[in-house]
Amino acid sequence: MPGDAGAPLLGHSLSLFREPHFALRRYRELGPVSWVRAFGTRIVSAAGPDAAQEVLVNRDKAYSQAGWELFVGPFVNRGLMLLDGDEHLHHRRLMQEAFTATRIDGYLERVDALAKRVVPTWTPGAVYPQLHALTLQLATEVFMDAPAEESASLQKAFLATSQAGMAVLRRAVPGTRWAAGVRGRRVLEGFFRARVAERRRSTGTDLFTALCQARTDEGHMFTDDDVVNHMVFMMIAATDSVTTTLTSVLHQLGHHPDWQDEARAECLSVDPPTVPSLTAMTSLDLVVKESLRLVAPLPTLPRRTVRDTNLQGHFVPAGTLVFVTPGISHHLEECWTEPQRFDPRRFSEARREDKAHRFAWMPFGGGAHKCLGMHFGMHEVKVLLHAVLRTFRWEFPAGYELVWDTRAIPVPADDLPIALERL
Repeated sequence: MPGDAGAPLLGHSLSLFREPHFALRRYRELGPVSWVRAFGTRIVSAAGPDAAQEVLVNRDKAYSQAGWELFVGPFVNRGLMLLDGDEHLHHRRLMQEAFTATRIDGYLERVDALAKRVVPTWTPGAVYPQLHALTLQLATEVFMDAPAEESASLQKAFLATSQAGMAVLRRAVPGTRWAAGVRGRRVLEGFFRARVAERRRSTGTDLFTALCQARTDEGHMFTDDDVVNHMVFMMIAATDSVTTTLTSVLHQLGHHPDWQDEARAECLSVDPPTVPSLTAMTSLDLVVKESLRLVAPLPTLPRRTVRDTNLQGHFVPAGTLVFVTPGISHHLEECWTEPQRFDPRRFSEARREDKAHRFAWMPFGGGAHKCLGMHFGMHEVKVLLHAVLRTFRWEFPAGYELVWDTRAIPVPADDLPIALERL
């Protein structure tokens, strides 16, 4: 297998963190399967759609979700993303009860109400912090139905917990990210655990209540521990991915006023946004899909082998950390016309470049662990954009280009400065 250990001690750790196209460059130089040394361990890269499909479809059950432990530590313990096999399937089927059409309609109605209240308060300047604050507020007020007086402390806990997994010092030393994450996880656990019994009897329409009441036809329900673990995971995952996607869309629309005008016209024609009306917003849908292609919310989908296996003709021993990188498939000339260019119409029915390969476009992962909430997440993003596009217009000055900080989830290094112009 081609590859190298990189620099002494650090290996390729800094390159993986700081070079947005490091994995793509390695793919072009070394092919779909190669290895590096980083974070103190050997990592195999499964790059491109064929290798990604082999790992994510996981027909021989050689690849486990234990690969996530390097990134999330104990902070999303036993969330759906970390489960494997029959246990994962059981939990996934039960969790689907919280994402029925009726439930989703209720969630989106509340998302729309909050967006209409908060977005008009935004001010010109650094937009990312305002956007992130909105998605955190959605997590606590809409999906958890938390009391207003607890919202700020819960948002702080979510932020600390989501950032802790990438801490360099992995001990609860006061003042470190890890210690803050431990405290944050404790706060979130305390909130959810104290309310599970009450929410099982509630008539509420929030996601937390739905998860507490989810029941299969056979009568199976989540235990209290299950509810706590899944809620912590889902709130962190949803907040981070939605924030990154919205940032990418706002960035692209600021550079492409023609697409911004098209999307705005669709949004101005419909209010309130519902699943049918959002589905009919073709331009907005194309823009969101193209933004997800250019910047995948999850840069890496890690797995760990539980037995010796063969990957694209290369031997991979048990216990190996394997990285699938969606951004590689998203930027290949074999799949996409001028892949570096913003071209939403590549997703139109007339072209459908995403059908070049089953794993050419995979912002939500793939296989048995493909994101359960992807359809709701797409609708949520569109509802938030509906509010933004009906309130503001914006354009970046010539020469401006966003620099992404990719040390964890993609974050704009400059907080995305936008001169918002109120309509």
